[in-house]
Amino acid sequence: MIYFLYSFLWRLVRLLPEKIAFGLFTLIAKVAYRRNSKRVRRLRENYQTILLSGKTSATTSDVETLVRKGLRNSMRYWCETFRISDWSVEFARSRAAIVGLEHLQEAFDSRSGVIVAVPHAGNWDHAGYVITSLGMPVHTVAEHLEPERLFLKFLEHRNQMGMTVLDLDKSPMPELAKFLKEGQLVALVSDRDLSKSGIEVQFFGKTARMPGGAAALAFDTGAKIVTAFVRYTKNGITIEFSLPFNVDRSGDRSQEIRRVTQVIADQFEISIATHPESWHMLQRIFVDENFQARS
Repeated sequence: MIYFLYSFLWRLVRLLPEKIAFGLFTLIAKVAYRRNSKRVRRLRENYQTILLSGKTSATTSDVETLVRKGLRNSMRYWCETFRISDWSVEFARSRAAIVGLEHLQEAFDSRSGVIVAVPHAGNWDHAGYVITSLGMPVHTVAEHLEPERLFLKFLEHRNQMGMTVLDLDKSPMPELAKFLKEGQLVALVSDRDLSKSGIEVQFFGKTARMPGGAAALAFDTGAKIVTAFVRYTKNGITIEFSLPFNVDRSGDRSQEIRRVTQVIADQFEISIATHPESWHMLQRIFVDENFQARS
């Protein structure tokens, strides 16, 4: 039933004019806000943590405004997900501005492999499509979805954009390491731990749990790391890349993975503090007595 519902939405949204399609998903965001589901409450909790940290110019009174904007951006992501495989390369590029592309290019041209760590912000699929079109094919992973047919449809959608997507539930690390040793680019969404073995970091003044996969792959392969932040603009996205950096492979592996994961979290924090509405994290990442992976 879920598969047929998604298939219907996929066809419908692709057929609708863009303005109407986005209007429909904006309406869904408004309904979701009024229903105040578990995911909406998670988003609110995450924004409250940001605001209470004092690391953003927004104030605590702005939390409901942020929740509404965050939900609209989350629904915008899904609307674009249904439509993006129909976009031409030229159209995708025309809706993307890139800041710091030279940093990514430098790391890629080193042929030592590059890991791009991104948070759940803006539309990372759109960013991946653009970067792939610039001659740096993206290899990544995706959380397994049920039913299986729906998951395969999402994989097909990303493959049509030239990206290679591996199933996160099928131990993809060896294959990702192989890509990196060949000098390729691996992109990982790195602000939410999908296992029960994430790394605890300090994030907006609280303890959060994030995946250590980017740091572990860099340690094991010698690949460089670049963090990226994708933020929404009125008519597209802006992709911002950091300077590349290396891990220290001479010391203790577990300690270095923890250190580098904290560095990645610090980079995310700076970008999210500046553009919190683009970070549409509807799951729990901050650790408390009720924390559970994938909740």
